[in-house]
Order: sequence, then structure tokens, then C-alpha cells
Amino acid sequence: MPAHIEDYALLGNCRSAALVSRDGSLDWLCLPRFDAPAVFAALLGNEENGRWRLAPSDPVEHSSRLYLDDTLVLETTWVTATGRARVLDFMPLGEVNSVVRIVEGISGETNFEMDLVMRFDYGRSVPWVERLDPLTLSAVAGPDRLILCSTVPPHARDHHTVARFRVGTGERHIFSLRHQPSHLPVQPDRDSDQALAHTIDQWQAFAARCPQVGPYTALVRRSLLTLKAMTYAPTGGIVAAVTTSLPERLGGERNWDYRFCWLRDATMTLLAFMNLGYFDEAQAWREWLLRSVAGNPEQMQIMYGLAGERDLQEYTLPWLAGYEHSQPVRVGNAASQQMQLDIYGELADAMTQAIKGGLPRHPRSAAISRLILPYVERIWREPDEGIWEVRGGRQQFVHSKVMAWVAFDRAAGLADTTEEGRERGRHYRQVADEIHREVCERGLDASGLYFVQAYGSSEMDASLLQVALTGFLPADDPRFLRTLEQIEQRLLKNGLLLRYDSDSCSDGLTPGEGTFLVCSFWLADVYVLLGRQAEAQALYERLTGLCNDLGLLAEQYDPAGQRMLGNYPQAFSHIGTINTALNLHRAQCPVRDRASCR
Repeated sequence: MPAHIEDYALLGNCRSAALVSRDGSLDWLCLPRFDAPAVFAALLGNEENGRWRLAPSDPVEHSSRLYLDDTLVLETTWVTATGRARVLDFMPLGEVNSVVRIVEGISGETNFEMDLVMRFDYGRSVPWVERLDPLTLSAVAGPDRLILCSTVPPHARDHHTVARFRVGTGERHIFSLRHQPSHLPVQPDRDSDQALAHTIDQWQAFAARCPQVGPYTALVRRSLLTLKAMTYAPTGGIVAAVTTSLPERLGGERNWDYRFCWLRDATMTLLAFMNLGYFDEAQAWREWLLRSVAGNPEQMQIMYGLAGERDLQEYTLPWLAGYEHSQPVRVGNAASQQMQLDIYGELADAMTQAIKGGLPRHPRSAAISRLILPYVERIWREPDEGIWEVRGGRQQFVHSKVMAWVAFDRAAGLADTTEEGRERGRHYRQVADEIHREVCERGLDASGLYFVQAYGSSEMDASLLQVALTGFLPADDPRFLRTLEQIEQRLLKNGLLLRYDSDSCSDGLTPGEGTFLVCSFWLADVYVLLGRQAEAQALYERLTGLCNDLGLLAEQYDPAGQRMLGNYPQAFSHIGTINTALNLHRAQCPVRDRASCR
């Protein structure tokens, strides 16, 4: 059985990522990129679906782990009755996809065992393994090849590759597993020590650019490193998570593939990067964004592949049992074909925040807005699937209408000063005002006191916090304050927010899920806007206290079971960690800048 979600460490090389459990088992790895078929899929099945375990074979008395300072190099220290040793795990930065595991003896002698189960196509295909020399193996299945190089001779056992060895004080053994296309000649192995030094230098150089954020600096740096690791370096796209099908409810069907890039993340990601001075990363993300959405506005999607691919067809993998028997296991995401109005507002807001943050105007941004806004003007009254990508039918979601307002509000603010530009700006403002009036008339509950999830509904939704966060209404507007009270009363669960009540809302799925962490970060940001600093700080500390020992967060958290849920690590959660820290630390904070865009 796989470990708890929070017990995994992240390794990454800005092309793909691996998850390593506390017991030294690498249970998830997709090669050659984040969304490729997994070569280790034990996370969603069992060890026969692929894994790589490297740990002492003797009983372990104690173990501990940490990242080497400001890197994604994982150090796990093992103590047995006879010795003490450490394992360094990392994915070298560069164009070669590989994982390196270095075992070093610290004191005494420690017996180790390596168990490597190589599988392709999400654990379905057993490769053809052959020995290239006494210390090198090649595993081939279809288009893929894995090359294992080690300082310990490996041998075969029941379709596993195993090795037993002893490491004494000052001794070390190196294991390197790299991926390459199977039709190419076998490439030479890279010097592991040089790769380690280069990888440490690169991660630390990236982290060193992060400014001080008061008491939150260490948390912010770790979240920045996590976001960087989730960035696909060739294109600048940032995946929502490095996993698929980790459940939002254990044993349930709320299991989705998050190894894609969502437009919805654009504004908050840009704010996080720009407010910390990472303008190269912000510009790369904006470039990915504008390349991906280019084309017919009617075909604009809510998410795209790492290079802007549009075909994200969803299908299931029946041979995988699912994480703790949570089925189905899904690849691809059918929500990519949903209609979600909020993405147009997110795109406009991202362009606005980029300019306000200091990025130069992009030459295509004006042309894109001239194409997209007329389309949004035609469709904003239509129902959609909304921010949470429900599968129970379209509704008139209030958050979607608020974000449609954002699209025209921001466009009006960015209109150029030519006569034609001023005329367009006046028209955009008129449309924004029309949307605003409708939302304030139809988006309230039957009593007209507070906003609700959808027109005619009585349900609450944490996305309504965006009414204040986007500047649709001032945070102290009585209608918003009453909405906030309703959200606190009905959606707070042990101090954390549900995104909505799945027991009473019809979203087309079996009810039940954890608290959605980014929503609680939004709540802390609203508290900042209202001057409720102590409450904001307490909530932030509650949220960051949920991080595992390595500073990582999943999408959701189950307060009752005290476990992380959903895909992991989650970009939204780490973006929240950064932006809320900035809102708490800086007098002129990003949330106030965004809410005052009008």
C-alpha cells in the first residue's frame, strides 16, 4: 500500500517530478515530462506497478529527512543497530531526465537493499531488461528505455532488479536511472558528483533571489522552489500538480488528472512571481499563457498541456487499483472542454497585473483582447460549469459572472488613449456596469442580503470571496460582509473552508471531500482587506502548520482524519502560501493592489 500523501517528498528537474516516501520508496515518476505515462505507478496501485525502493535491510531504529538548504535535494538519514548512513535523492537539472540516489556511510556499517521494479505505461508494461555490462542495465518497452548505472552489481529476481550491499563509514554507492528514447544509441552516464554540485548550485541560486518576507521567508522560499519544480522549463507552463487521481475523498470517485496548466492559476502565479522579483519566471508564464490562448476565442480552453496542447482527452486505467482503492484512475481531463466564464476574467486580470507589476505590454495582448471581449460580451449571460468544474450540469454561477465583470473592468482600465481606444474603453465600462447590475440584482439570496453560489440558489460557495478580492465590491460593503458571515457559518470546518457543501450541492458526483486549502488562503486575504490582521495571521499559521516536514501541501485537507487529500503538491496551495505571506507582511500588499484595480 502506498504511503500517506503527506509522507511523500518531491523531486524535480523542471521537466518531470518524482515522489519518494519516508521508507525510501520512489512510487511515482513520469518520464520524459510531467504528463507522460508513469514508469513508477505504485502510488496508484502496488509495487508491481513500478517503484524503486532503497533503504536499510536491517531494522531501522530511527530515520529523518530534509532538503539540503534551499534545494530539492532530499537527504534521508537512517540509523540501525550497527550503523548510520544517509541517502541523497535528486533529479539533476538539465536536459537529461534521470534520478540519482547516493548512499553514504556516516558511522559503523549499514546493510542496504535496493528493489527496482521498472514498468512502463502506468505500470502495465513489463520491459525487456538486458545487462550492458556488470554495473549497467537497459530496460526497453516500446518507445522508452531506462538505463540503470550503479556501483553495486544488480541482479534479476521475479521481474525485479535487486541489490544487497553494505556501506561503512566514509563509503558511498551511487545509483543512477535515466530515460531516453529506445531507438537512440545508449547515451553515456553523467558524472553524478558534478550533477549533484550543479543541481545544488542552481536551486540555491534561484532561492537566493527571494527577498525577506519577515517570519514567513522560509515558507515562501520553499513554496517558490516547489512552483519552480512544477514548471516545464522548455515552455514556462506550470502544472497544477505533478500527480493524477489522488482522491479528494478516500475511496471515492473525485479523482482527477492535474498534470496540466490551468488559466485560472495565471493571476495568482504572476502576482507571486512578480511581487518577489522573479520577472523572468513571470514573463515565461505569461508567454506560455498568450501562446496557448491564441486562436479562435470560441475555442479557448480552461487548461492546456505543457506546451499549449489542447487535446486532453480523459480516459481511465482499469489495471490500477487507485490510491487506497479510490477509483477510477484517470488520465487526461474532460473539464478541458467545459465552458467556464471565469477564465476570461483571469486572463484579463493576469494581463493587468503583469503591466502593473512591471512587465512591458505584450504586443499580442491588445489584439487578443479585441478578439476575446466581443465573444465574452455575447456569452456572459449563459450558464457554465464554473470554477469548480462541476459535472452535474451548467448553472448561473455568481463567481463566473463576477469574473466576466473583471474581464471588461480590466480591459476598460487598459484601453489606450487614442480616440478609438477611449471609445473601446467606454464600451467595456458600459458592459462591466451591466454585468455588475445584474449580479447585484440576481446573485443575492431571496432576502437580498448576501450573495449565493448561483442565481436562484440558497447555497454558499467559497469562490464568493472573490467578490472582494477582485474589487467587484469593497470588502466592507454590507452585502459582502453578510456573504462573508454566511461563508464562515456554513463552510468552515474545524477552522478551514470547504469550497462548497457537496452534501447539499448537486455537482454530479458522490458527496464528500476535504477542505479546499486555497479557499482558506483567500479567506485570510479577505481578513487582511478588512483589517482583521490577527485573524488573518492565525488562519495563515493554521494553514502553514498543515505543511508536511518538507514544507509541502496538497490540494485539500481532511480535518477529521488529519490527512492531506487530492493531488500533490498543489500549485494553488503554494501560491496561496506566498501571496498571503506577502499580504500579511507588506503594508501595500498584493491583495489591496488587485482589489483596487478599477
